[in-house]
Amino acid sequence: MTKSNTPQPDRRPSPSTPTQSAPTQVQWLTIDADQAGQRVDNFLMARLKGVPKSRVYNILRKGEVRVNKGRVKPDYRLRDGDLVRVPPVRTTAKAAPPKPSDQLMHRLSDAILFENEGLLVINKPPGLAVHGGSGISLGLIEVLRQLRPEARFLELVHRLDRDTSGCIMVAKKRSMLRHLQAALRDKSHGGFTKVYQALVLGRWPEQRRKVDAPLMRFDIKGDRIVKVHPEGKPSLTYFRVLERYADATLVEARLVTGRTHQIRVHAQSVGHRLVGDEKYGDDRANQRWRALGVKRLFLHAAELGFYLPGETTETRVSAPLADDLAQVLATLPGDR
Repeated sequence: MTKSNTPQPDRRPSPSTPTQSAPTQVQWLTIDADQAGQRVDNFLMARLKGVPKSRVYNILRKGEVRVNKGRVKPDYRLRDGDLVRVPPVRTTAKAAPPKPSDQLMHRLSDAILFENEGLLVINKPPGLAVHGGSGISLGLIEVLRQLRPEARFLELVHRLDRDTSGCIMVAKKRSMLRHLQAALRDKSHGGFTKVYQALVLGRWPEQRRKVDAPLMRFDIKGDRIVKVHPEGKPSLTYFRVLERYADATLVEARLVTGRTHQIRVHAQSVGHRLVGDEKYGDDRANQRWRALGVKRLFLHAAELGFYLPGETTETRVSAPLADDLAQVLATLPGDR
């Protein structure tokens, strides 16, 4: 019997209720190059876990926080070498996070595609959220922080939906996070390439090389829906046919912009919904594909291309199509 590749939710008992910790002593913190550039209010909120935001702004307003012995406003941007005085503040001691299974820890350790001193690229398994919340006790970033307890900084550079597998970037330094997020926002920072593979319903025309359609996000009864809309944000996806099957087409989707659900909505807008898409897809078709083994959205982040700080040669990292999707393709009859 084949074992499922989908990570199982953590069903261990919930941790105990958080308790109040005693006030700390005055802290004198020296800002290093990696911490420089962030606002002092954001720096304090990261340091004072469990302290309400209103309390952070209160101690700033009263001058209890000093930088180089002087008062600063919340929007002051810290510089390399700044000396920050943090007053004693009562904080809520956070309960220990649930421990991931050894199987999941080993799986993520084996899923590292690229690593240097500032960056990790992970081949994210399907079914694993990128972070906890909304009833999810553990996500990718929480597991990584337990896998690398010595890491001072681990933050997501971008996100993938829970059902989407493939390449995702995690910064190990704040300076790397700033660099890559700037590249995502502005192509003039060196460029950023995100390439996906998707199985779409029907025969995708060879001549349809791009979809250029503005997208707008709507919140309907708490559900986030994205639609093509003339007042939406400019959105561009390039498509290329990779393989044809009897009732579907495997396409490559190369993002120029990075809007929410962009590939799914662009494909839907031209009449080729993604297989397994429960939000924008075809319910009857999804039932047929489930019988063939497609248990999730057929979307895989296949490749990332980016420039590391100070480098002029693009770094490219790729992840093979996830096993569950590759096994389905192997059973499909070709297009005649």
